[in-house]
Amino acid sequence: MLDAFIARNRDAIIERTRERVAARTAPKPTDGELINGIPIFLDQLNNALRLARTSRSIEHEAIGASARRHGHDLLAMGLTIGQVVHDYGDVCQVVTELAVEQRAPISGEEFRTLNLCLDDAIAEAVTEFARQRERTITDAGTERLGALAHELRNVLNVATLAYTSIKQGIVAPAGSTALVLGRSLANLRDLVDRSLADVRLDARIDRHDRIGVASLIEEVEIGAMLQAEARGVHLAVEPVDPAIAVEGDRQILAGAISNLLQNAFKFTRPHTNVSLRARASGDHVLVEVEDQCGGLPPGKAAELFEPFAQRGGDRSGVGLGLSISRKAAIVNGGDLTVRDLPGRGCVFTLDLPRAA
Repeated sequence: MLDAFIARNRDAIIERTRERVAARTAPKPTDGELINGIPIFLDQLNNALRLARTSRSIEHEAIGASARRHGHDLLAMGLTIGQVVHDYGDVCQVVTELAVEQRAPISGEEFRTLNLCLDDAIAEAVTEFARQRERTITDAGTERLGALAHELRNVLNVATLAYTSIKQGIVAPAGSTALVLGRSLANLRDLVDRSLADVRLDARIDRHDRIGVASLIEEVEIGAMLQAEARGVHLAVEPVDPAIAVEGDRQILAGAISNLLQNAFKFTRPHTNVSLRARASGDHVLVEVEDQCGGLPPGKAAELFEPFAQRGGDRSGVGLGLSISRKAAIVNGGDLTVRDLPGRGCVFTLDLPRAA
């Protein structure tokens, strides 16, 4: 029986198949394919043969279900569709060669079953592979679109608040609030320009300037004060040493800090404080936003940075703010962490490399 022959010679089949795959030039073999892929291919084919042997007819649906699971695993391993097809073929050829060499008592009907199983397995694995790949691309596109919409909404909120203050006569038309409105409109233009560049460069941003942290905080502070007032929260901004600087994308870092502040305004209890401070610590610059949200439930800190994650009863927004801020930190060579203050609040820390 062919499935029993494969079980007995499993190690030899795997070793010979790996040699064939390693010698292949296209598609180029990968470590995951050689170490994990080939054994999975062989075991999946053998399961299909066993199903076919124990039934009066080939159980195409059962073979297909097994292959669909296999296609899902292949995508997670990082294999390509070309590798899927070629590796199935290599496994089948090695099984045939070894059976001939050992003069194994395998009938032509069993070889025909092997080929039918191979056809089903390739078709279903490739179909599932393509479906999962399409879903991955769609999810990534949805997240990127959500990120862009989130940034646009942030800037529009600031512009709207500034415009409302000017229109109601609360501030002078030529004052600081008017500058915020003008800067917000400029930021909207920059967001559109950057989004077009992101499409061309697959969202990889490589613009690094020397940024004075004090001026960056001051830039964020003006718009944040208006948002804090609209939420009924007091924003306290501590003085920053003007000598402290970082290197990175100014717009992205400003957006990251703004997102942290908006998150704090959203969850901080009314009539309490949100603090913004920045300081140097060795080769690092730490920008901290401390809120008074009451603290986090146990074990929930890591979940805050997941895309589309939301907490609390306020469901405004799409849950991308903290995810965007962490990505912004990473793009600029840093990281974003959160420290829980039980019963009191949270401290979000944007950790960035300090410029020389």
